[in-house]
Amino acid sequence: IIESREVLNILSENMHPKYYTKLVKTIHDEVTREDVKGVIVTHGTDTMAYTAAAVAFSIQNLPKPVILVGSQRSSDRPSSDAFLNLICAVYAASTIPIAETMVLMHGSINDDYCLLHRGVRVRKCHTSRRDAFKSINDVPLAKVWAGRYEILNPSYIERDESRTPEFKPKFSDKVALLKAYPGFPGNIIEYLIDQGFEGIVLEGTGLGHFPEYTFEPLRKAVREGLLVAMTSQCLWGRVNMNVYSTGRNLVRIGVIPLEDMLPEVALIKMMWIIANYESLEERKQMLRANLVGEISSRSLIGGFNLEA
Repeated sequence: IIESREVLNILSENMHPKYYTKLVKTIHDEVTREDVKGVIVTHGTDTMAYTAAAVAFSIQNLPKPVILVGSQRSSDRPSSDAFLNLICAVYAASTIPIAETMVLMHGSINDDYCLLHRGVRVRKCHTSRRDAFKSINDVPLAKVWAGRYEILNPSYIERDESRTPEFKPKFSDKVALLKAYPGFPGNIIEYLIDQGFEGIVLEGTGLGHFPEYTFEPLRKAVREGLLVAMTSQCLWGRVNMNVYSTGRNLVRIGVIPLEDMLPEVALIKMMWIIANYESLEERKQMLRANLVGEISSRSLIGGFNLEA
């Protein structure tokens, strides 16, 4: 039996932290029902990875899977991926032994199988290909057909329907994601401070760098009590701010390196932390901690090759 609920009916580019709270409350209500085997969330693909991260952080210790699914091509097109994605999502939600927040989409350009990606490790990497979603610095959790599955990554949380999830549904909208680029205007940081923002995620160059002329406003942000953290523009690898003087100076200012966490995941995590934890030290501790697989001790050299 499949039951459905309409929580939101908006374009995915219009998602907002306040909508995450509404969505995760509904998911929590369903995932804690004894008669439910798993929860499927249909979602637009453009911001699906952000929402997956929001669910993963706000509902931890899941007893059963939560799977986000979408389609790259609408159901009225002969090349639509909607049908296979949804069939595989239903099958996985009811049978797979994994109890995590995941994203399920086509695993190839053909209508042959889908891949289950950990919700805090996935990114949409193509505008229109049906296999646009890739696990970054991680291996997909499973390969799914319309009737069977194969575990690809043995490092997962097992389904246990007696488990009680930890639920913190609040998200702050006072967090910004800033991308480094030549000519980046440092007064944006000043503006965020003046507007009462409480956190800034930097998407820096390479190993975790930002222009030196932004150091003073970043120093001011840290003095004002903002949570400031560094990720990288690069898909593969991890931040290492000890290699060059720019990185070392940023660490001295108080910028927190976030290892191999994806920038969008760091943004959602910081929104969640700031809304649910008051102490600055506790916020820093939570940001550095690997809560739901968003940080790994060692990164893959390159992209995952299913044929390897």
